[in-house]
Formats: sequence, C-alpha cells, structure tokens
Amino acid sequence: MTTNDSGSTPKPPAKDPWDLPDVSGLTVGVLGGTGPQGRGLAYRLARAGQKVVIGSRAADRAEAAAAELGLGVEGADNAECARRSDVVIVAVPWDGHARTLESLREELAGKLVVDCVNPLGFDKKGAYALKPEEGSAAEQAAALLPDSRVTAAFHHLSAVLLQDETIDEIDTDVMVLGEARADTDTVQALASRIPGMRGVFAGRLRNAHQVESLVANLISVNRRYKAHAGLRTTDV
Repeated sequence: MTTNDSGSTPKPPAKDPWDLPDVSGLTVGVLGGTGPQGRGLAYRLARAGQKVVIGSRAADRAEAAAAELGLGVEGADNAECARRSDVVIVAVPWDGHARTLESLREELAGKLVVDCVNPLGFDKKGAYALKPEEGSAAEQAAALLPDSRVTAAFHHLSAVLLQDETIDEIDTDVMVLGEARADTDTVQALASRIPGMRGVFAGRLRNAHQVESLVANLISVNRRYKAHAGLRTTDV
C-alpha cells in the first residue's frame, strides 16, 4: 500500500531558503538615524530604492540629516518615525538602548523591529563584549517590546563604508536572527537589496549574544590591519 493509499498527506517540498519576499514597498525607519551606523544604513537602503525615515530624539536633527542624505529620505522624531514605518531598525547607542525602546513601546507595537545594537565596553586593551541581563541587546529589546516582532541584524557593517558615496557595493553578509521565519525572511530581503550584501539566517534570538559580541573581534581586526572588515559565510 502506498502512502497516498493509506490516506496520509505527503509533505510539501522544503521552502527554498533564498526565496525571499518582495520588500520594495515597505517603509523602513531608522532610530538613531543621525549616528554613523544609522545614517549609513539609511543611505544604503534609500540608495537601493527603499522608502526611509530617519528618527532622532530631536525632529530638527533628523530632518537636517535627511536633507543631507537626499534620496527621498525623511526625518522625524523617534515616535513619529516608528509610527510611519513598517520595519524599524534600532541603531541607537547601547547606553540609551533600553530607555529608547521603553519610551516607544506603544509606537512599536505590531512593528517588525530589527535590533543592530552591539553592547560593547572599551579599555586600554581595546573593545570587549558586554552581556546584558537578558542575554543580548536583541533579547532585551524583545523583553521590552512584547507586542513587537523583534529580530537582530546589521551588526557587522562598517559605518565608514556604508556612508562612502564612492563605494557601489558592500561586500559582506548580514547575520539575521529571529523567532519567525516570515520576519527573518523580510529582514534578509532588505539586506539583500543593498548591492554586494546578503542576508543569511543565523538562528534564534537566544543566539544573538555571540553575533553582537563578534563586533569586538572585528574592531581588533580593523585596528591591526587598518581595514573595514566584514563577514562572508562560505558554502551557502
């Protein structure tokens, strides 16, 4: 007797991991968009054709930064940025991470949040990783935003390269972590819109700490070799 004869339903074919959604119509907000990392991400996404809104504590600072970037980028205070966006990238300094997210819990409810914050300390020996009580910055975000869909990505990108208008492609992979495949697929697709970049699924949020921590190693690489190192995942 065959499987079909027994009445069992055959398993559907496995989904192609590179079959990613069309995200071209999404509006992306960048909290901390006036800082180097946030500004660089805003520039690259806008240059790739994404609608981008920069957020800052002060609307006038965000509007000034948006005007400098051009490419249709708009500026607003953080709350308005969150309200107007489908996807919100968190690129604020670590020491303001919790405070910023707590203040925006209502505006970020129902949103796809992408945390790219790296908890780091610095001393005479260089950069070193900090471990938040929740385990990682992304897990802290998930705890503070129970009504949002939190992912983690864009940790290992050089702000210098992102903002360099003479560079057409950013040669790197973006590790994407999250709990729901639809959400990580969306973030992978956003990363992959930037020429030279790929979004690669790298696990659940419980694995975010080591991804965030790797930035300390990259800082050491960059200092030794006078580089702007990124990551590539082989055989994928």
